[in-house]
Amino acid sequence: MNVLIFDSNEKLNETGAGIITGLVQTNPRAVLGLATGGTPVGVYEQLVSDFRRGLVSFRQATSFNLDEYVGLPADHPESYHSYMNHHLFRHIDLPAAQAHIPNGNADDLEAECRRYDEMIADAGQIDLQLLGLGHNGHIGFNEPAHALIRGTHIVDLAEETRRANARFFNSVQEVPSQALTMGVGTILKAKMILLIVRGADKAEIVHRALTGPITTDCPASLLQTHPHLVVLLDEEAGRLMR
Repeated sequence: MNVLIFDSNEKLNETGAGIITGLVQTNPRAVLGLATGGTPVGVYEQLVSDFRRGLVSFRQATSFNLDEYVGLPADHPESYHSYMNHHLFRHIDLPAAQAHIPNGNADDLEAECRRYDEMIADAGQIDLQLLGLGHNGHIGFNEPAHALIRGTHIVDLAEETRRANARFFNSVQEVPSQALTMGVGTILKAKMILLIVRGADKAEIVHRALTGPITTDCPASLLQTHPHLVVLLDEEAGRLMR
């Protein structure tokens, strides 16, 4: 585990984007696992800047997003399809056919989960998985539980998660109650995991996830078992890790 703490978001974003850009430069056919939420926005902005400066091309790369809400139209402004298009996809040269996000509006959600896992398997091992961290220790939408599911699956979102995401909606009632999420088993199979966390409100869960017991009650704690985990923290999120 390599934990880096930054005194500015600019440095954190540059480092995070630099890791991804460097991977794609050396392996143009890289398979990227991507995340949404407030945490990766600055990294995506830096990736767009790197692309516009001619430092990297994503034309041969493939991406798989961690998750998507169930029942939210793909063109809804808060869907993760819309998020990725707004923050990254429409600004770079990654072909649309190579950018994958679970379909939360599929007629058969169980079949969609199987289809998504099959696509990931066909693409080969994910080279780099980008992650944020939920207040309750969730990664993707893998919520704390007695047991965690290996593959892509339907999840009932914890009330704490819905409250945290309500800032993107008009009210918590508008936040979908379910999502499709890549499973912890798939996440841990990635060759490299890049965990990015910001904010004082995440300091305790960062410390618990990275130094506490490994338990499904804190899904992110399973990242301690990964052989190539890189953690980027701002000073507030990392205040208990020094």
